[in-house]
Amino acid sequence: MTRPLIGVTTSNRSGWRIFPLMAFNIWLAGGRAIRWGAGHAADVATVDGIIIGGGDDISPDLYGGRLVTSARLDPQRDALERALVDDAVTHEKPVLGICRGSQMLNVALGGTLHQDAYGVYQGSRFMRTILPRKTVIIEPRTRLAELSNTDPMRVNALHTQAVEQLGDGLRVSARDEGGMIQAIERLTDPFAIGLQWHPEHLFYAHRQRSLFRALVCAAAARRDNAPQIPAVAADTRRG
Repeated sequence: MTRPLIGVTTSNRSGWRIFPLMAFNIWLAGGRAIRWGAGHAADVATVDGIIIGGGDDISPDLYGGRLVTSARLDPQRDALERALVDDAVTHEKPVLGICRGSQMLNVALGGTLHQDAYGVYQGSRFMRTILPRKTVIIEPRTRLAELSNTDPMRVNALHTQAVEQLGDGLRVSARDEGGMIQAIERLTDPFAIGLQWHPEHLFYAHRQRSLFRALVCAAAARRDNAPQIPAVAADTRRG
């Protein structure tokens, strides 16, 4: 059977180096990838699932925040990704949000962001590294816990914003040691998880690969018009 097709949004500035890494992770998980970016055609109807990737800060215009002069924004990409998340939910296509993508998942579903997350969570250690030097605590009885268990997880960190108020139908599935939200997930189909870290850089870690596998599994279920969350749970038990 043909591998599920995953649409991946990237920055037009840095996507040339990030997309091959995303595509590699998706291939390892049993899928195949197509790159999307602002200014180019992107249609949820043509894929089985989507990844909203990392990049610049999200404009506060989308959630009623204030403009921070130091922020680097990409309004075209904001508009593209918000529309893609809306369409994904409408057409029940699974979503994996990575860093900025997790924030966009939350904002598109009506949530808000802390623009200076480390100013709010002063007990959270600020770092910018693709190395797994940050510890996150996974909430029990969540989908993320089913995929990766509840042992403390070492991840990387490149963000300054973070989820504040949750969007509709979402719950928190991980926080860092200072209490800052590090992962969110939808309670019902379509399957959706948002991660504040970058699992694409941690492909050597089984727990990180399981996140891409879950998306691809959900995408395969969607293609077959089958329930996604039960399919992911069954695949996790077999794995």
